[in-house]
Amino acid sequence: MIRALLAFLLLTAPAFAADMSVFVRNQRSDGVALELFSRDSQKVWPGEDKVFLIRPKAKKSVPISCEPGERICWGAWVNGDDSVAAGVGPDNDQPCDTCCFICTEHSTETVDLAE
Repeated sequence: MIRALLAFLLLTAPAFAADMSVFVRNQRSDGVALELFSRDSQKVWPGEDKVFLIRPKAKKSVPISCEPGERICWGAWVNGDDSVAAGVGPDNDQPCDTCCFICTEHSTETVDLAE
């Protein structure tokens, strides 16, 4: 009986969320919009049809909560002109080998947006 109760508790326990940061360095002379996309779920940061805005030549730290081990990719574009994009782009539909990272508790991932 105790084993069954322990198994039930383990299987129904909520997933542990990790808090991490994404540090964005916008080296461009244009302001950019950025979104983060989970490759393992439908989650998008910041979500709710919002984007992270980073001013020209600015740096910004963005806190996120994600599932440990979750693969996250970034998409960025010139604010107001999504035809100039980097990473997986504004629609998360561009191939990219270097724009993804793994969610790790208390870590920081850096995104450099070059001119």
